[in-house]
Amino acid sequence: MNLASLLSEDQIIPAVRATERWPAIVELVNHLCATDRLKVEHREKVLRLLQEREDKTSTGIGSGVAIPHAFAEEIDEVITVFGRSEEGIEFDSIDNAPVQFIILFIVPKDEYQMHLRTLAAIAKMFTDSRVRKRLAAATTEAELLAILGSRPARA
Repeated sequence: MNLASLLSEDQIIPAVRATERWPAIVELVNHLCATDRLKVEHREKVLRLLQEREDKTSTGIGSGVAIPHAFAEEIDEVITVFGRSEEGIEFDSIDNAPVQFIILFIVPKDEYQMHLRTLAAIAKMFTDSRVRKRLAAATTEAELLAILGSRPARA
């Protein structure tokens, strides 16, 4: 799976304003509503589901990356948004480092295989420090999307 296949330029926030975990997640969900990717009437439920997931354990996976995600019966296809923070966001990550890249996704309730494929694609891409450096240096949504669409180098 190519991560960019789940995104378009309007699903990319090159400069997340929030400086803390929960406000950042709310900002990304609000962006999905503002771009008509997520129905406004589903916003509160999706936020509750994301909060429940974060309450279990932080989705900050380390290396400056967080992957907040949830299952929702209100949607029928994967909804994704990518946000980048230049200053970094305290996310209670496993390595205690601030998060610079957030990939938030919502999966239809019974799509466990899609959930696993999406997590695997994100993890594979972001384990490459060169990809993270390129994303940090990108200046436009189009450039960020192109990097997210590039194939990870083989080991």
